[in-house]
Amino acid sequence: MPTYARNKKALYNYSIEDQIEAGLVLAGHEVKSIRGGQVSLEGAYVTIRAGEAYLRNAYVGKYKQASNLDGYDEQRERKLLLNKNEIIRLTDQTKGKGLTLIPLEIYTSKKRLKLKVGVAKGKKQFDKRETIKRKEAKRKVDRVMKTEV
Repeated sequence: MPTYARNKKALYNYSIEDQIEAGLVLAGHEVKSIRGGQVSLEGAYVTIRAGEAYLRNAYVGKYKQASNLDGYDEQRERKLLLNKNEIIRLTDQTKGKGLTLIPLEIYTSKKRLKLKVGVAKGKKQFDKRETIKRKEAKRKVDRVMKTEV
């Protein structure tokens, strides 16, 4: 299960409450481009409109060997493949609670590209500082344990 893109800032800026796996509707050259590593989830988010989920602002670069990509938009809106019940569940979770849907990573599962979507709540500045302090403390402990062994 190789991971092609991970939204690193998401774990820093948000606390993830729930996760769900979704398929992506992509063109053939986009699949090759993602597998080639030309993808970024930075600044991307998921919206639900008219009972369908869409990935917005995700960058998928042009595939170099593809021909006739003159009008291609790298950050176009891409439809997510979710069941009706999953969309209803995500809508209910985010409605009026200060929660949002963000993409966490793109990976393959059984030769298909999948997107892990997280239901997230934004962290305040002091929460971010606390996360950094915990990481640094853990690093210190690991460093000490490594030198003792």
